[in-house]
Amino acid sequence: MINFADHPSNTFDIEKIRSDFPILATEVHGQPFAFLDSAASAQKPRQVIDAISAVYDSGYANVHRGAYQLSEVVTDNYEGARDKVQEFLNAEHRGEIIFTRNATEAINLVAASYARNKLNCGDEIIITEMDHHSNIVPWQLLKAEKDLVLKVVPITDAGELRMDIFEKLLTSRTKLVSVPHISNVLGTVLPVKRIIELAHSSGAAVLVDGCQAVMHESVDVRDLDCDFYAFSGHKLYGPSGIGVLYGKKELLDAMPPYMGGGDMINTVTFEESTWAELPGKFEAGTPAIAQAIGLGAAIDYINDIGLASIAKHEHALLEYTTSRLSAIEGLKIIGTASNKVSVISMTLDCAHPHDMATILDRSGVAIRAGHHCAQPLMDRLGLPATARASFGLYNNQDDADQLCQALETVQEIFG
Repeated sequence: MINFADHPSNTFDIEKIRSDFPILATEVHGQPFAFLDSAASAQKPRQVIDAISAVYDSGYANVHRGAYQLSEVVTDNYEGARDKVQEFLNAEHRGEIIFTRNATEAINLVAASYARNKLNCGDEIIITEMDHHSNIVPWQLLKAEKDLVLKVVPITDAGELRMDIFEKLLTSRTKLVSVPHISNVLGTVLPVKRIIELAHSSGAAVLVDGCQAVMHESVDVRDLDCDFYAFSGHKLYGPSGIGVLYGKKELLDAMPPYMGGGDMINTVTFEESTWAELPGKFEAGTPAIAQAIGLGAAIDYINDIGLASIAKHEHALLEYTTSRLSAIEGLKIIGTASNKVSVISMTLDCAHPHDMATILDRSGVAIRAGHHCAQPLMDRLGLPATARASFGLYNNQDDADQLCQALETVQEIFG
């Protein structure tokens, strides 16, 4: 759990921050726009939009290959974004930062290039009941291909990981543990550092899905000692089409390329090819140039505000919203872990989550309804779906009040 007293806090000016996001000034069905779906994809500040526009307006060329000034400038900006990610995660080497399309591709890269070559028949992979489909399906595919054993750590009714069972599931055949840092449905913050320690003591490597973590709290991959860490730019107030895989250098060096093509090679003949040094070996073809630069701008924006300040604001908003929702008759909050971030899944006894979302939209409130790409978790909870409100750094108490008022409208219609 974050101890706010241990972190210096920048000045958090919510009105200034909200003014940085043009979309928040719009109206939906004649109502103020309360965007509460940041866990799916966050809105973008003007600083990110401007950085991307500048690339296409007056700063675009292909990277790494041009012997002319514009290409060299764009290459510097593109690789500068990698440096920003390295610092953001406190990675030891810049070559440990691999740009991908998203976290899904990052996880698939590890499955295809690391696990496929390291794991053999009967070896074990451990995941959890609260995983996103992106951290389930790649391992199922590999399980079928390699005849592996896939183990699942259960959760409590409150949505906390059963660490006692996790320890029992670890064996000498466990070769990989792949877990979310934070649940996208429940908001639960997993004890990833302890998970990594236990996994390493059994000889297993660890991949952490950090999609829901990097925008809420500081991530130090060296302190965690994770082997791999993945996240998507679009949840970090950056553009879609760009993601990151962090991997320890010695592991990435030993892994074969994930894709073949231009820019990931050193030499090519018709007989054989040799590979570029990290990170190029895993970045075949023309990359997402503007998107990477946009991600760098998003990291600058987050750093200017300060993750500690963001976490403090979001935690206060979580407590306020939880208190208000708890007073609504017939509403149940799904996921009550003692350590969670500003993600609230809920059900209402008089309405299906999809109906809730539709009516809330008419009130200007955008939430997510469905299984949230976590169908096994829904099965564990005995629910077909939940309605999920997820908060970002730009949300305020007015958004929470608008949510609660809209839920009262749902009750009036269906109650």
